[in-house]
Amino acid sequence: MKDLKNIIENCASGDSKAQETLYNMFAPKMFGVCLRYAKDSTEAEDNLQDGFVKVFTNIKKFRHEGSLEGWVRRIMVNVSLEKYRKQNMLYPVEDVGIYDTQKYSDDIIEKMTADELLKLVQELTPRYRMVFNLYVIEGLSHKEISEEMEISIGTSKSNLARARDILKRKVQKLYNSVETNSNYSV
Repeated sequence: MKDLKNIIENCASGDSKAQETLYNMFAPKMFGVCLRYAKDSTEAEDNLQDGFVKVFTNIKKFRHEGSLEGWVRRIMVNVSLEKYRKQNMLYPVEDVGIYDTQKYSDDIIEKMTADELLKLVQELTPRYRMVFNLYVIEGLSHKEISEEMEISIGTSKSNLARARDILKRKVQKLYNSVETNSNYSV
């Protein structure tokens, strides 16, 4: 704990070695956070770099009231949200349509790797991906999401519902293609 306080103090005074240590400590985990909000790894890397610039610029403001990791994580999420707002990525609403909601087993998702699930989430439109991540991963309420993204609570709820529906269809489609391919014997 004392080492971490020293690292924070040294980062605040501009010590590049301390900044490198802090970066190496959190970059792998924070890259995962950024990747959940980005369309691809290049955008995630950009968000990670921008996030650490903010971390080092504002580290003097860290009050030691919560965990440093939580504080850094919040900055990474905020950087992703800022980028979303700046680019004003308003894509047409994806037509969810009416489809037969076949009951599929939870073991489909259990068989999927984290990378496969992440890829499906990254295929969502930016708005759906943002709402899904903020609600499901970060645990924000629809009220908090509406404030962060500058949308109505109703829009947040409908975007989450659509994101879930799209993900269910993608998982079902993936499962059906795996099932079809496994029926063929060589």
